[in-house]
Amino acid sequence: MELFSDMPGDEGLPGPERRLAMIAVMTATTMAVLDGSMINVALPQIARALEAPAGAALWVANGYLLAVAMTLAIFAALAARIGFRRLFAAGLAVFTLASLGCALAPSLELLTALRVLQGVGGAACLSIAPAIHRTIFPNRLLGRILGLNALLIAANTAIGPTLGGAILSWLGWPWLFAINVPLGAIGLALGLRAVPDKRQAARAGFDGAGAVLSAAAMGAFILAADACAHLGTEPRAGRTAAMYGAIAFLAGWAFVRRQRRAAAPLVPLDIFATPRFSLAALASLASFFGQGITFVALPFLFQAVYADSALRSALLFTPWPIGIMLAAPHAGRLADRYPPAILSTTGLALLAAGLACLALLPAQAQAWDIAWRNLLCGVGFGLFQSPNNREMLGSVARERSGSASGILSIVRTFGQCFGTAVVGIVLSIFDRDLAGGAAGMQAIRLCLAIAVAATVIALCVSASRLRRAPA
Repeated sequence: MELFSDMPGDEGLPGPERRLAMIAVMTATTMAVLDGSMINVALPQIARALEAPAGAALWVANGYLLAVAMTLAIFAALAARIGFRRLFAAGLAVFTLASLGCALAPSLELLTALRVLQGVGGAACLSIAPAIHRTIFPNRLLGRILGLNALLIAANTAIGPTLGGAILSWLGWPWLFAINVPLGAIGLALGLRAVPDKRQAARAGFDGAGAVLSAAAMGAFILAADACAHLGTEPRAGRTAAMYGAIAFLAGWAFVRRQRRAAAPLVPLDIFATPRFSLAALASLASFFGQGITFVALPFLFQAVYADSALRSALLFTPWPIGIMLAAPHAGRLADRYPPAILSTTGLALLAAGLACLALLPAQAQAWDIAWRNLLCGVGFGLFQSPNNREMLGSVARERSGSASGILSIVRTFGQCFGTAVVGIVLSIFDRDLAGGAAGMQAIRLCLAIAVAATVIALCVSASRLRRAPA
């Protein structure tokens, strides 16, 4: 296989070691993606089994997301100091042990706490996964491996709800966590053997103040987004969202000021001085904002407006990850031969067209009519993501891969959560009860129109790179 072939002058690891390291990273990625896509399906059963309110059970999912968001930047910075192997192994070990604890948890409170711990472990692995790929693969194969990674994520996203439903039916919710234990053991053994342990000598101590401000900003932002999702149902949600939003803004402002003068900044802002990197990061932020809106709005459309079941809703959404699976590997391979900006811009044009088609769905639509629009979005996003990620990672020096990888994860998380908040605000403005009404359809169309606008902005940013020659 070409991914594991060696050529004179190749950077990274030799082919056999490259294979083992890739399997280790992809095992961790599979665990994290499957975990996220399966747990949401299980929340009602978990609430019943642990005799807890349905609203409280939401924190089984939210606690994990909150922990990931608050620690992404911290782990990206630690990678350069303690090495990829140690950070990856520690994160995967924490994720695996926390998963075992979740499977055995007798109460919702303990389960939620373990999910937070699981999120910390997941952040340690996922924040540096692209950087590990950059380290172990030569530049000539970077687009291919990023495309394969996008294929893996899309495939697990597609099968996650179905697999989760099957496990719930046959074995029960604890097994959704228990299956991580053997996978984690395999990934940990391979990671300790094959993931490189290169690190940089720190020029100064760890930026503790920056870490606190980063965690406060991202954590408050996630909580603000969660409050926005309840604007139409909880009287104090608006006040809560405003409070957390203000904390997020102030902490974010203080964080940026801190990074400008810190001797060893958590996120080196000078990395954005490279136009290729900064434009790719901005395009990624806008595109994930649009995707975040769509991923929340479509289930409301299918279940609240069209009155479809949760299973049918999942099936209607499946063409999107299938489209990514079809496009991402080819886009990654092409990005190794042609300018990534051309491919990314083309992908965003297709994504914008697909989102516009979704926004124009009739009040009652056939399954095939929904499917082709979702498929077009998936193909467009798959064509955009792999080349754009390659542009971000390939435009910085290898020793700064950890920082680039962390920023990539941060803009993805920030964009998706911001999109969730926007949907919450729009739905609360239009109608508390969306079921089958014109107000519900109008609200969803407005959400999708905002997603189209965000994607068009990403398209313009990406197109501006076409005038710049790669460095």
